[in-house]
Amino acid sequence: MAETPDRPLSLLFVCTANICRSAFAEQLARHLVADDPSVQVMSAGTHGWVDQPVNPPLANELSTRGIVADGFASRTLTMQMVDEADLVLTAAMSHRQFILDDRPEAVWRVYTIGQFARTIADLPDDLRGFDLLRACRKTHKPATREDDVVDPYERGPEAAATAAAHIERLLNEIIPRLTSG
Repeated sequence: MAETPDRPLSLLFVCTANICRSAFAEQLARHLVADDPSVQVMSAGTHGWVDQPVNPPLANELSTRGIVADGFASRTLTMQMVDEADLVLTAAMSHRQFILDDRPEAVWRVYTIGQFARTIADLPDDLRGFDLLRACRKTHKPATREDDVVDPYERGPEAAATAAAHIERLLNEIIPRLTSG
């Protein structure tokens, strides 16, 4: 078995403005990780708005799950964030491509959220954390449009609920496989 770094796994969520999909994913993932120090979670936007709160319909979706997004501040993605992340999960193929256009060498660390969920589904359940990420390099599934989480921005509460449920379903599959236990 390969050596595991003596540090937390760094997980970065990316969408467009960092106020809807990636903001929701970050807050939900933090909730799911709870007090487990083996995973650090953050988010950013490819064309991110700076210091904005979670978009109200998605903040409401978090609230219905018992999660308060107070203190969240959106930020713009930098390539340094990508370089420092062990795993980057994007809301859509366009965000993944945005990153890979500048950092093609990051291809083994950058997935759409749905693509990553499909990739780990075929791997043994006992693979976790860094071991799981190493195994993903060998079974890397291609990204598809079906993996995209549709942008709910300014599309009303129903679109927000649909996006939130999609992200929640995927993170319920992903987060337990990234944590230490």
